[in-house]
Amino acid sequence: MPEWLCDTALGTLIRALTGDRLLKYPEERPGFQLPPNLRQDDHPEHLDEKALETANGGTSPSEISLDRQAVKDQEKGLVGWYSDDDPSNPHNWSKWKKWNVVLQLGLYTVTTYGSSSLYVSSEGGMMQEFHVGYTPAALGLAINVIGYGVGPLLFGPLSEIPYFGKNGVYIPTFFIFTILSVVLSVVDNYAGLLVLRFLQGLFASPGLAFGGASIADLYDLLWLPVYVSTWTAAAFFGPALGPLLSGYAVMFKGWRWGLWEAAWMGGPIWVLMFLTLPETSADTVLLQRANRLRKLTGRHDLKSASEIKQADMTFSGVFFEAIVKPIEIMLKDPAIAFADFYLALCYGIYYSFFEAFALVYPPIYGFNLGETGVSFIFVGVACIIGVSIYNIYQIVYLIPDVKKNGIRSPEHRLVPALFSSIALPMGYFLFGWTTRKSVHWIVSLIGATIVVLSNFMGFQCLLIYIPLSYPHYAASLYAGSEVMRALFAAACVLFARPMFVNIGIGPGCSILAGVAVGCIFGVFALWKFGAALRARSTFAA
Repeated sequence: MPEWLCDTALGTLIRALTGDRLLKYPEERPGFQLPPNLRQDDHPEHLDEKALETANGGTSPSEISLDRQAVKDQEKGLVGWYSDDDPSNPHNWSKWKKWNVVLQLGLYTVTTYGSSSLYVSSEGGMMQEFHVGYTPAALGLAINVIGYGVGPLLFGPLSEIPYFGKNGVYIPTFFIFTILSVVLSVVDNYAGLLVLRFLQGLFASPGLAFGGASIADLYDLLWLPVYVSTWTAAAFFGPALGPLLSGYAVMFKGWRWGLWEAAWMGGPIWVLMFLTLPETSADTVLLQRANRLRKLTGRHDLKSASEIKQADMTFSGVFFEAIVKPIEIMLKDPAIAFADFYLALCYGIYYSFFEAFALVYPPIYGFNLGETGVSFIFVGVACIIGVSIYNIYQIVYLIPDVKKNGIRSPEHRLVPALFSSIALPMGYFLFGWTTRKSVHWIVSLIGATIVVLSNFMGFQCLLIYIPLSYPHYAASLYAGSEVMRALFAAACVLFARPMFVNIGIGPGCSILAGVAVGCIFGVFALWKFGAALRARSTFAA
């Protein structure tokens, strides 16, 4: 069997069912020698021969060289990479294996984000069946967004525990997500639908919470933003894919078909992840290596660094890092507070489009439900343009600059956001004031494209800026930022339609544009004074 299966969920299952006889790791094969720092003395100690024979399919322990020398310093017995080019180190994986991870996480993210907005096309039919109004119907979208905002507080810290790792969270939660999507499609009451929508969002959240962290496990800091931008594009395109896929299905097959599509997408992608997605967490890979070496040698002094670090970890410590710490940093550092606010603004206004489109294209331009869904394809266009511009900036300017001058302050990575912050309100004004019969519908979609493109650029820059500001608290800051974005987006979903109905699309977009204009000064201030603010913080890295 191919070696790349070892670290997948399928590989773990095969090893468990065969008693580790198949898919052996290097240390389980004949001829393996322990690295010098793991050897104990010149005379072999007692080895667990039965364990060795089982792990090696009957191979005699004498065929495996496990030389040991005296341990003279604290680093002896610390299980790490066998060499700089150790193939088990995710940073040393082949290009195709790394891209396999990036592409699968992209599909995963598109599916989970898309499930939130698949519901939009079904709102009308759901309102008729359950006899509820527009606001209760919109709550189905809002509560799903809240679910995947709260999820990172639970699943983020769980993924940092080496025993679970990333796959130990991805695989079971995505399976539960798929099952919930099936149940949601047949639920026969409104209260049950809301509960299931929240749970669907909750179990969709791991990919949104630490998908970027999985990519960071594979690439060095120099090239990381290039690959993370691909994942960010998937996160932006996912919500737009929902109406695009569900519009015609709901028109011809009924409102429940829009909900079924989440299960139809989730099932095959879960199978793909179960079969081929490897574990990317170095802590988890090394913990599993230490477990195998202890089993082979009978020595309990062999430990990975993560085991030593986790030994003193308490529940209260995990809770503090995940929930209290990001709030504390945000309150004490205005730069992080503004960055989180601007991300939430971009995210929330992006979701407000799902309500605006229904008020613009069917009544003004006569679009049916399917055609309204197709209009969301502009998001895909904006994402392609955004990824292209951002990566050209990275490859042509920023990466050569880092190689020449070294890594500068995190604020240096905000330059694209300066331009996008100016373009953002322009897009709002163009969309809001061209939505009338006398102006072709493509003009308003161009305005919407500018909004999404600007949102993407600003979002990507700040998504990189936040962890670089406080690397030690990166996971906690991401989780806190995700919660803030989700809560603001949920609020936007609920207030967007009443605002647009009561004051009109043009004035409503003007209000959003006015907020965005105010944020221009904030983005420039963050770029100019962010380093000085951070230097005064007690959390400076």
